Amino acid sequence: MAEPRIFSSPGELRAAVGEEFGPSDWLAVDQRRIDLFAEATGDHQWIHVDPARAAAGPFGTTIAHGYLTLSLLPAFLPQLLRVENVRMGVNYGVNKVRFPAPVPAGSRLRATARLAGVTEVPGGLQVTAVVTVEREGGDKPVCVAEAVSRYLW
Repeated sequence: MAEPRIFSSPGELRAAVGEEFGPSDWLAVDQRRIDLFAEATGDHQWIHVDPARAAAGPFGTTIAHGYLTLSLLPAFLPQLLRVENVRMGVNYGVNKVRFPAPVPAGSRLRATARLAGVTEVPGGLQVTAVVTVEREGGDKPVCVAEAVSRYLW
């Protein structure tokens, strides 16, 4: 497993703006994971869940939902950076998300992150990390997202 960068104070986070972390470990995105995401979200578009029809489609196989790829950020981020000695940390949102390339079923993904900003909020800090998810063997990222977290001391 990748070793995360551990932050123990607000000052350490502020000092790390601009730093890059990673990569994370590889994570497999198989058809079962895609099907479970379709069940959870109600998005049963054939490009995701019908291997026979998708084989004749534009990608030659089923592909993961873009939002499935985005939903993997909580699996990747703790491998890249971790904030300790806080009362609470929460996902606050995403400023911008793009899916530049598809994720064919059976792909392996991993992520890197760049600490883009740290601002004060009541009781703590808001941290923005630009997370780039790549596919093994791919030539473009499959997801680039500005993930926003809040840490309260």
